[in-house]
Amino acid sequence: MKLLSVIIPCYNEEENVPYFYAEMLKQEAVLKERDIALELIYVDDGSKDRTVEEIKKLHERDGRVHMVSFSRNFGKEAGIYAGLRKAAGDYVVLMDADLQDPPSLLPEMLRYLEEEGYDSVATRRVTRKGEPVIRSFFARRFYALMQRISQTEFVDGARDYRLMKRPVVDAILSMTEYNRFTKGIFGWVGFRTKWLEYENIERVKGETKWNFWKLFLYSLDGILAFSTMPLAFVSVIGLIFCVLAFVLIVFTIVRTVIFGDPTSGWPSLVCIIALISGVQLLCLGIVGQYLSKMYMEVKNRPIYLVKEEL
Repeated sequence: MKLLSVIIPCYNEEENVPYFYAEMLKQEAVLKERDIALELIYVDDGSKDRTVEEIKKLHERDGRVHMVSFSRNFGKEAGIYAGLRKAAGDYVVLMDADLQDPPSLLPEMLRYLEEEGYDSVATRRVTRKGEPVIRSFFARRFYALMQRISQTEFVDGARDYRLMKRPVVDAILSMTEYNRFTKGIFGWVGFRTKWLEYENIERVKGETKWNFWKLFLYSLDGILAFSTMPLAFVSVIGLIFCVLAFVLIVFTIVRTVIFGDPTSGWPSLVCIIALISGVQLLCLGIVGQYLSKMYMEVKNRPIYLVKEEL
């Protein structure tokens, strides 16, 4: 039999852990028809509630339930990486514990892999029903921006919900970078991918752990990880200000020769100094972000630390 490994990153999901398990069991009949065994790998990302206890209860009832529990909260990217490393399946699927990634899509996803020769099946939401309007707007702008400034494929509405064959998983695991942005990594490794569309589904229990500020920082990680365009932007800004400075020097000389008064007052000078200083700090900040990512990579710290494993 082939093995399907289901990776479920969890952070404070005690209410959703048993619901997810129950929904996955509903797919057992379809999996048996395809001669596929199942294992569930819950990755606890340093939860502060009873998520670990709920997973242990499932493990006692069902030996196919495994757990990797972190020593603290390392983030969802670390959880995904840990789950991929733990997974032993011929097929591996990433799913959220809140059931926003419907298990009912698995039979169709498996069909694309086994019957139509795809290497992975990815999902994307065609609607953002239930999301705040502002967050949806900026999410769409982010994907539009990444399509322009990156050579890696980014699909609007893409979820982490993705079913992959073993070669795809191995390719992802070969990328051991500390600063991880999985949506970009999926596109970078390539392989033949089928996109499956579905309407947005709201969480079964609990509230999302992603607020606007966390999503903003996450989007910055994506830009820095998969585009050098901001550095090119800094260079262009520097060139523009050099040309502008040269034009102003020529203008000042001509004005002095004609009118004999090169100054027009200190307010305009203060404004110019403030503008240029602001642009310089902006450019230094962009360069500094890239340097900070390099700094973290050079440290070569582990992506996560395991406290307990089942």
